[in-house]
Amino acid sequence: DAQDVLYDHFFQTLNNSISVLEDFLATTPDSKALVKVDAVYGGDFAKWLKFARSLKLRLAMRIRYVEPDLALQYAQEAIEGGVITSTDENALLQTYRQITVTNPLEMIWNSYNDARMGASMDSYLNGYEDPRREKMFTTVTLVENGQEIQGYAGIRIGINVTSKAQAVSSYSNMRVTGTDPYLWMNAAEATFLRAEYELRWGSAETAGTLYEQAVTLSFEERGADNVKGYLSDATSTPAAYKDPLNKHSMASPQSTITVAWNAAADFETNLERIITQKWIAIFPLGTEAWTEHRRTGYPRLLPAVVDNSGGAVNVALGARRLPYPVEEYTENPTNLQAAVSALNGESVNGAGDTQGTRVWWDRKNLN
Repeated sequence: DAQDVLYDHFFQTLNNSISVLEDFLATTPDSKALVKVDAVYGGDFAKWLKFARSLKLRLAMRIRYVEPDLALQYAQEAIEGGVITSTDENALLQTYRQITVTNPLEMIWNSYNDARMGASMDSYLNGYEDPRREKMFTTVTLVENGQEIQGYAGIRIGINVTSKAQAVSSYSNMRVTGTDPYLWMNAAEATFLRAEYELRWGSAETAGTLYEQAVTLSFEERGADNVKGYLSDATSTPAAYKDPLNKHSMASPQSTITVAWNAAADFETNLERIITQKWIAIFPLGTEAWTEHRRTGYPRLLPAVVDNSGGAVNVALGARRLPYPVEEYTENPTNLQAAVSALNGESVNGAGDTQGTRVWWDRKNLN
C-alpha cells in the first residue's frame, strides 16, 4: 500500500479512537472496567485518550515535510484536545502485572550482551556532562592521561567486532532490569513535539518554554539532578569521540549545538536543539529516534565506519529504510515488484528496494 494511504488510515483510526474514548469518558468518567487487564494505564481511560492524541501529534509532525497543511491541522487538533504532559501519564507497558514477563531490553542488553551505548550518544552525553548519563548507562574503565578512570563510552556503528567479550567490557551498558516497564511514549517526547510545533507555526519564545519543560520532564523521569544548570549551559558542545579501544576515534564532533535555548537563533539551529534533546530523552526508543533523525537530519550522528551497502547508501545521511525480506522475492514476487514500483514513485530519489531509498515522508533537503 502507498504510504500516503497508510498514513491517512492511521489518522482515521486515531480520530475514531479519540472520538470513542471522548464519548465513553463523557458518560462513564470513573470507569475501572479494564483495571485488571490494562498493563499500561491500569484502566485509566483519560490517560489512554491523551496517549491517542499524542500519537496523532507524533504522526502529524512526521508528515511535516510532505503534507505541511495536514500536519498543521492534525497537530493543532491533537494539542488543543490535550496530550501527555506529565511523567505519570507516560505510556509504559508494565512487565509484572499478571505474570512475570521480562523486559525484552533486559534480555538483549544483559542476557545476550548484544547491544552497547552508541558512539553518538557518547559524544552528546559526555560533551554536555549530562546528569542523566549515570541513570541511563553503566560506567567502564577508561584511560585518561595515563590514569584509569570510570567513564561512559560508546561503540561506532558499521564496524567488525573481532572480540565480543572485549566489546562487552569496553563499552557502556544500558541500565535496565527485567521488571522495568517498557517505554512506548513519554511526556518529554510529547512536549518536544509541541515545542517543534511552536517553532514552526508559533513563536520561538513559546517553543523555548516548551523545550525547557521537555528537558525538565526527562530529568524528572530519570531522577537526575541540576536541570536548571543544564538548561542554562550555553557553552558545552558534543565531545569528540574517543574509542576506548583506540580504533575508530573521531577528532571532531559532528555538531556544535549547545543546550541553552536561544530565541534569537535561526530556525534550523533551534530545531537541531529540540531534536537532539528529544533523541536523548526518548532513549531507548530506537525506531522513533531513527525516524526523527531521518525526518529532520538531527541529531548529527557519527557516520558508519564501513559502507557495506555497495554504494546504495549515502554514508553521510545513513540508511533510510529497511529492505524487503528475501522471502518476499521468492514467495510474493508480483506484489513485491508492485511495492517497489510504488516506493520509487513516492520517493524523492527512487532508488528501489535499497537502504538508500527515502520513503514518502522523508522529504527534507538534507544536502
